[in-house]
Amino acid sequence: MTSVVVATHGHCFDGMASAVLFTHLAREVDELAKGATVSYKGQAYDPGKNGVDPRIFAGAAVTAILDFRYTPTDALTWYFDHHASAFPTEADRAHFEVLAGKGRGFYDAKCGSCTKLIARIAVEKFSVDISRFDELVRWADMIDSASFPSPELAVERREPVMKLLAVIEQQGDDRLLSDLVARLSRRPIAEVAADVDLVERYAPIDALHQAQVQRIRAHEERRGPVVFVDLLDAVTETVTKFVTYADVPDAPYSVVLSRTEKRCKISVGYNPWCGSPRAHDISKICERFGGGGHAVVGAIALAPDLERCRQIGAEIVAELSR
Repeated sequence: MTSVVVATHGHCFDGMASAVLFTHLAREVDELAKGATVSYKGQAYDPGKNGVDPRIFAGAAVTAILDFRYTPTDALTWYFDHHASAFPTEADRAHFEVLAGKGRGFYDAKCGSCTKLIARIAVEKFSVDISRFDELVRWADMIDSASFPSPELAVERREPVMKLLAVIEQQGDDRLLSDLVARLSRRPIAEVAADVDLVERYAPIDALHQAQVQRIRAHEERRGPVVFVDLLDAVTETVTKFVTYADVPDAPYSVVLSRTEKRCKISVGYNPWCGSPRAHDISKICERFGGGGHAVVGAIALAPDLERCRQIGAEIVAELSR
């Protein structure tokens, strides 16, 4: 039996939803994918990592990279992304253009989510009906573009889908990713989000989230147009920047420093509810330090060097303040 390997942004709602839409598309239009077994490999932006390890595609008849930095390998058959920092070098972009010329590479930095990009290409280029995924696409686009009606919706997590988002961010390993793609390929997002086992997964995460919200608020510091948060004093697995948006609604930017056991992370974001126009391309700022993202949000993964992390954080705050 032929196999399909999908590398997608791991621990990410848009990466997961992109896998759902791509699987549906591939099974409709790619003869090699019809009836094939599919495996999903979550990818992380670790320090110094510029793409996907091509070895994960060994032996696969169909391969795809979704919602993640481009990797110039001839083993790649499909590519979808919307990050401004998708192509680290001009050589990477040139390799992508060959794939695009074959009608299998698609990139749009103006698209709010990779899920929405795949949905649009499925309809416009391949005439594939994706109407049953409309709610999934809507949620993925709202989450990834941070186009919530208010930051409180993201902080309070009252909606079942927002609770599912938290489970994916915290526990979304390859096994759960594959499980969720299977469920969402058959059932609506609202129904899946209410599944008992997923609700049970969220309960301990909620307690950690509430503690994290309080911890962020204890470390918030207003620096001109920036809300700066230094969480390097303890390990923090995930960070929600929406707390700063809700607490200091008129501040255009946030810069949050955090760390896990293996890396430091700098999260940078523009507050879309602040009422002031964005004056900086955050993806370009992050790219200079080995990170990337979008014009409105980005991140940098570093080796676990607290002093270097704080130095870069201070430089970014200074630049955003100019």
